[in-house]
Amino acid sequence: MNNRINELLEEIRALEEALAETIKTQELEFYYRLEGTRVRFEKAVKQAHKKFKVGSLIWLARSNPRNLISAPFIYFMIIPFSFLDISVTIYQWICFPLYKIARVKRSNYIAIDRYQLSYMNSFEKLNCTYCGYVNGLVAYTREITARTEQYWCPVKHARKILDPHRRYNRFTDFGDPQGYQEHIQTMREQLSKNDE
Repeated sequence: MNNRINELLEEIRALEEALAETIKTQELEFYYRLEGTRVRFEKAVKQAHKKFKVGSLIWLARSNPRNLISAPFIYFMIIPFSFLDISVTIYQWICFPLYKIARVKRSNYIAIDRYQLSYMNSFEKLNCTYCGYVNGLVAYTREITARTEQYWCPVKHARKILDPHRRYNRFTDFGDPQGYQEHIQTMREQLSKNDE
């Protein structure tokens, strides 16, 4: 059974590589390139994008009132999200060296680049920056907690989990005591390498 799981995981890795190649091809299709964290569009493309931009006042006038009413509640969540960001970052900086776990690189998860799209107005750019931050933060936090789970309790659950983290499939099966202690050691050793 474990061989089959490993085969499937290898297929997933191959598909992820194919996806990365397809995304690279799409960069060429939409005439942009990445330079570090900066996106560079060809000048003609950037000018064409500006033609699609809807001004901020028109955008506000066209907005659904429900969206405008809910905005303060959405943006208020920046307080607990910022606290989460600070908390998990401090946690991993203190605990991960003690456990010999490679730290999670925050910039691999939080991508704030949509503000560079010239076909968006200020409100759209703000919304996209907020969503990029919060969704990236959740992914960053998930990786930190996944590594913690791999260190302390790398055992699958009895019931099926919807959308488990990417480390979960390497965990030992629920109710399988054979080799459990050795499996924990193997899982911990894997954490010392940075496998992002």
